[in-house]
Order: sequence, then structure tokens, then C-alpha cells
Amino acid sequence: MSELTVHRWKRHGKDRLYVNLPDGTAVAWADLATKVITVKMLMYRSEAVALLRAQLGHSATVREHVADAVKPRSKPAPTPAPPQGRGRLPRLPQLTVADDLAENRPGAELLGAVAARGPSSIRRAWGKVLGRSSEWDSYYIGLGGERRVGRELERLTSQGWRVLHGVPKSNGGDIDHLLIGPGGVFSINTKCHPGASVWVGDSMAKVNNGPPEPYAAASKAEAAYVREVLERHCGFPVAVEPVLVFVDVATVYRAVTQNKVRIYQEREVSALGPLTGVLTPDRVEAVYAVARHRRAWLRG
Repeated sequence: MSELTVHRWKRHGKDRLYVNLPDGTAVAWADLATKVITVKMLMYRSEAVALLRAQLGHSATVREHVADAVKPRSKPAPTPAPPQGRGRLPRLPQLTVADDLAENRPGAELLGAVAARGPSSIRRAWGKVLGRSSEWDSYYIGLGGERRVGRELERLTSQGWRVLHGVPKSNGGDIDHLLIGPGGVFSINTKCHPGASVWVGDSMAKVNNGPPEPYAAASKAEAAYVREVLERHCGFPVAVEPVLVFVDVATVYRAVTQNKVRIYQEREVSALGPLTGVLTPDRVEAVYAVARHRRAWLRG
């Protein structure tokens, strides 16, 4: 038996059970209202169906469609027409579940790396018993940080915000989180330094007075990249603000000259919730429809 788990998911009027691999990849899901099971990865069909039928009953029906044949969980907003005088916008293919970044959980990139190359859960537990450190410790710390920030961001959805996690970049790596809503678009970079004192300047940061780290500069470059991708497909200007969120730190000191990047501790991201006046509801959905499409970023 593989290590499949079942998680309930409720959002945007949907109520589902997802079956996931240890790295977070969804292999099947079931709609609780219709009791229809959709299998995304046929190699896990038997086990996934058994897990879901254990909760739904044996009357649940199975739809054996591969990922690109499954309807997305919500209809993407149509790509707006290009403004007068501009060329034709690049056309994205129909959104599928496989390309829907709204399926990503916080820390998706780190989860994938750990699942592909990291230690098994048994080896990791044994290492803890023996008090041995591992090169993977930083991955698990980072994963915990992204999950904590992800939970804080999800609280903002009740105020009209959309949240994405683990958005891939065409040159490798990922954007930890994207927040899209009435107050604009925010590219969010998460840094976890348990118990540390952090100083942040215009382009560099210092952790416990250590060597300079280009956190702020990297966040600004990432926001510029996000803006380029979104404007290419949206057809209207999309301002993107960079945000640095420090998790589990003791203190954060912001230099007086640091005004290009928003700096928060994880519980402070709620300050973004009340922001308004940048995007109309229609444009929030238009930007979100592009941002959630994996192909937009891999072509960026």
C-alpha cells in the first residue's frame, strides 16, 4: 500500500474529498454532493477508490478520466480582449486540473523535492531519535514556514482575496505565495529563521547580524517577473508589490530607507486584508484566471 491520505476540501461552493500522495500530489477526488469519484492517476485507481468509497459508500461511481480530461474545479475567467492598439494576447489553452495551480498546497515545491530526493519518514524519525542533523532539516523548516504563512493568507479569502501557493518560475524555483484581490497583487516570499533577530535594508537583510542576504532585492525581482507574466496575458496593467514574511523570528527591524518591499511577521499579513481600490472584482478574477494557469508561468 502506498502512503495515500484523504483530505476534505471546501471552497468556492465545492465540497470534496481529495486523495493525495505524501508530496501533496492529488491522485483522485470525489464530489460529496454527487458521490462521483474522478481518478487522475490510474496507477493508484484501486487504492484511491477504496479509500473514497470507505467514506462515501459503495454506491459512489467512478469516472476514469486522465487529468487533462477532467473539468477544472471552477470556470476560469475569460482572458480580456487586448486594449485598442495592442497586438493579440498570447492565448492560454483550456485550464485543466493538471495545470491548475489552485490545487497546490503551501510548500508544494519543497514537498516535491523532499518526496523525490529526501529521506523517508522512518529515516527522518530515526535521525531525530539519534539527534542527528540532516541537509534536509532546512527544507522541513522552510516547509513549516510556508504552511504557516499559507494559513494566514487563506484567512483573507473571506475579504475577496484569491491565494495561490508554489507558483513555478520558468527559470526554476517557485514563488511561495501570490495574493490577488481588491488591494492589488502581492508576490510573497517566506523566510523562516526560528528565534532569530532580522534586520532588513533596501536590498539586503541580516539574520543575527550575519552576512548580508539579498532577500529584499530578490523579492523586488520576483515581483517584476510576476508583473511581466500577468500583463502579457491580461492585456491591462497589473501592479505587483513584493512582500517578505519572516516566520518564527524574535524581532524584525526595518531600515528607515526600506520602503520598496512590505516586511511582515507571519501574523501581520492580515494587514493586507482591508486594502482596496486597486482591482475591481472582475479584474481580480481575470488576473486570478491567468495566475492559476501553470502554462502562463512556464512560458514566462
